[in-house]
Amino acid sequence: MSRVCEVCGKGVSTGMSVSHSHIRSKKKWAPNLQSVKAVVNGTPKRVKLCTRCLRSGKIQRAV
Repeated sequence: MSRVCEVCGKGVSTGMSVSHSHIRSKKKWAPNLQSVKAVVNGTPKRVKLCTRCLRSGKIQRAV
């Protein structure tokens, strides 16, 4: 399952979670992806978009 926005390419970011005692463990930040029907090349298609692209109107939703 792809965890990447099909418009902007936003994907999973990695880093370290640091506790109060400075014990570090690996952490992932996943984008808020939604599966929506959108018009791509004139035909409706299911695509995964991050909520920022969806909210900013970068793609036209199929009705």
